Amino acid sequence: MSDALSYRPKTGEIPTTPGVYRFRDATGRILYVGKAKNLRARLSNYFAPLHSLHERTRRMVTSAAGVEWTVVGTEVEALQLEWMWINEFDPPFNVQFKDDKSYPYLAVTLGDEAPRALVTRTEGIKGARYFGPYPKVWAVYETIELMLKAFPIRTCNNANYKRAMQSGKPCFAGQIGRCFGPCSGLVSMEDHRKIVNEFVSFMSSHDKKLINLLTQEMKDAAAAQQYEIAGKRRDQVRALNAVLEKSAVVLRDNVDIDLFAIEQDELAAAVQLFIVRGGRIRGVRGWMVDKELDVTMSELIDSMMQTAYNHDAVPPREIVLPELPEDAEALEASLADLAGRKVRLVAAQRGEKAALLVTASNNAKQALMLYKTRRSSDFVARSKALEDIQDALEMPDAPLRMECYDVSHLSGTNIVASMVVFEDGLPRKDEYRRFNIPESTDDTDSIYQILTRRLAYLKPEAGAAAASHPATGAVDLSDIAQVEQKRAKFKYSPNLLIVDGGQPQVAAAKRALAESGVTGIQLCGIAKRLEEIWLPDSDYPVILPRNSDALFLIQRIRDEAHRFAITHQRIRRKKDISSILGEVAGLGPARVKVLLQHFGSVARLKVASVAEIADVRGIGSVLAESIHAHLRA
Repeated sequence: MSDALSYRPKTGEIPTTPGVYRFRDATGRILYVGKAKNLRARLSNYFAPLHSLHERTRRMVTSAAGVEWTVVGTEVEALQLEWMWINEFDPPFNVQFKDDKSYPYLAVTLGDEAPRALVTRTEGIKGARYFGPYPKVWAVYETIELMLKAFPIRTCNNANYKRAMQSGKPCFAGQIGRCFGPCSGLVSMEDHRKIVNEFVSFMSSHDKKLINLLTQEMKDAAAAQQYEIAGKRRDQVRALNAVLEKSAVVLRDNVDIDLFAIEQDELAAAVQLFIVRGGRIRGVRGWMVDKELDVTMSELIDSMMQTAYNHDAVPPREIVLPELPEDAEALEASLADLAGRKVRLVAAQRGEKAALLVTASNNAKQALMLYKTRRSSDFVARSKALEDIQDALEMPDAPLRMECYDVSHLSGTNIVASMVVFEDGLPRKDEYRRFNIPESTDDTDSIYQILTRRLAYLKPEAGAAAASHPATGAVDLSDIAQVEQKRAKFKYSPNLLIVDGGQPQVAAAKRALAESGVTGIQLCGIAKRLEEIWLPDSDYPVILPRNSDALFLIQRIRDEAHRFAITHQRIRRKKDISSILGEVAGLGPARVKVLLQHFGSVARLKVASVAEIADVRGIGSVLAESIHAHLRA
């Protein structure tokens, strides 16, 4: 199979030194850029037999017409060169980060004659000092509103500033006391810049020394009966305290870190960056990642670092990651060159940083879920997905109604199955169904059983046959009414029937469909490992384009069926254990829970010896004998 890649270089031609490699197509376009500590070892993975490669990797190497490499001195140089070429060539098979929006910043234009504070999404203002990014634009305006009560610096635009300079009349902000009015001469440029510097200093450090100083001035002014000055200092103190409260302390005051969290599935990943300065979360930023290839966490982190520190952003001394990448030392050295000082990568395991990582991970999960939900709710995307599925599976009509089935069990016990329904690309949760399977040999037998039961409701004669009396064959009208009421749950026939699995599961579903006599239903299965679609009697899967709306929709249906089956199986397992073990005298809910945690299921508990049961915390020898005898009764 590997001989199909005619451009494969001889093994001896590939160096064993660090370097960067590039796959090109027939037109010369670069498809993928990667780095390696050992080029020969890394590239040999791409030229393994095609059937053993991950589908997305197989698609990349078969799309390419050649591979080339550049040898460098160290792994750090390889990392830097990889980043540079990814930015320059934008290869389609490399990780693509999608920032769904530009983030707002609070900027102070220190390069201006009279610096001003403004909200901007542009990071290239010359001489400006930036604070953020902020998760929402209202958070920036709220911060400015509070800060101006303490430091009334200029906020007007350049046109209003020039008009005030020419007329000598302060702008509206100056008239209401929200600006000292440097444009109209109410305060000198030097005094205004002094206030601006205090504004910047407080935003940079959130140092409480300034609050303490203002508090003391307030008390001194009150003691001297200068109540107007005391009132101003009081308002300043309140405003600064409000800013501090809205930037909650999460770590020690001397902690400056960037903390990354990643949540991913087979097609996409969500990245959350918490920017912590002075122990406070100063900004939150997020990216969505479309994974064209099946990248590892280490490769994802490398690309994430490249995106985060690619626009003049200087990394802090410490960066917290979900796990350390394989090239952690090289990555640290590269970031150190960028920062001009040492940068340390750490994986938080415990303590306050690990707690913050949990919070960031929860945000990443929500972002991934929101991304999927928004993508699924888009009418144009759903329509395109249904059309693509129709074309890929060669269906006569678009699959407006799809049903997906999944089986769940625990070591062969409490076997259940789920049926989820999607109409017009959206879930119909009122038509979801659960199945209990008393006995089954394996998953294929379970698929056959549940589809046989489901398809029976689609037979035209199902109602009359089910209502007939076995002895006489006569039909009871009341029984027909009851059966028809039950059949109403399954009265709609799906256009597409999906099973979770590959060729064996599809073959079992085909057998059930053939025996039912129901026609007009397309059948397919989705194999989770490679996200490939299997049709009946097909030796090769249907490969839907990576990141296509069609694959996204089928994956979502499969995941929903899996979630629904797992939920039902857990409920059954809990009831099963409670009902069986609850009959043993002296065995309450707490001890039942301990036994479940220790053995995992009643099936494993049944084969355990008295001594093994007695070893469980809280279970003595007498109670262990009772449990052992009851389970074998």
